[in-house]
Amino acid sequence: MANTRIRFSIADGIARLVFCDVERHHAVDGQFTRELADAARQCEATAGLKAVLMTAEGKDFCVGGDLREFIAERPRIQTHVRDMTVHFHAAILTLNRLPVPVIAGVNGVAAGGGFSLVLMADLAIAARSAKFNFAYTKSGLTPDGGATFFLPRLVGPQRAFDLMATNPTLSAEQAQALGLIARVVDDEALATTLEETVAKIASAPANANGRLKGLLRASLNNSLEEQFELEARSIASGSAHPETQAAIDAFFQRTQR
Repeated sequence: MANTRIRFSIADGIARLVFCDVERHHAVDGQFTRELADAARQCEATAGLKAVLMTAEGKDFCVGGDLREFIAERPRIQTHVRDMTVHFHAAILTLNRLPVPVIAGVNGVAAGGGFSLVLMADLAIAARSAKFNFAYTKSGLTPDGGATFFLPRLVGPQRAFDLMATNPTLSAEQAQALGLIARVVDDEALATTLEETVAKIASAPANANGRLKGLLRASLNNSLEEQFELEARSIASGSAHPETQAAIDAFFQRTQR
């Protein structure tokens, strides 16, 4: 079956997940979650992958769950939603575990599950006009997509509860101030900034940025002693990599000119 929600490609070590259901503002439905999980598995199976870039066509990033599908599936709603979360969570778990960075470029609205995808990213860059809202509880739902895992680690449990329970719409600047996204750029600069950033991240020798991702993720659960051990192993193995050796040689050749 051809993809209708996400256009997926890999070139030059960069995987691109482009949400392409513009008419429905990339609402999260059963088809979206299945395509996202399939794209994540393809990323996982690709040797030489260096980075993943997740973007959306049109005016919005992702407006979250498709409530119209919830209504259509009312006779089996609990089973339907459970099936969706199986695919959605498998996709996010796979992307989160990838040994390469995941970069999100956010335009327009990121709500519900779309907001969860932003929180999962290792680096999120938003257009100045972007808006963020969880939106779950005002419909009687609770968050999915790992939002209740990622958000408290970024802002603390009390602020996470406030954001999820009262559902304020955050501007890009407010989201950045809370540490939910890394950068805000003018709308017309978003595409160029994303391409420059993903190229720079992917160009690091010896998958240094992928290993950096692993260290940062591990630090959330490790003791300082455990983190020291991981850091020591990572920098030692990286120092022996041929790409690292070549980069060090090139550095000294530049400085000695």
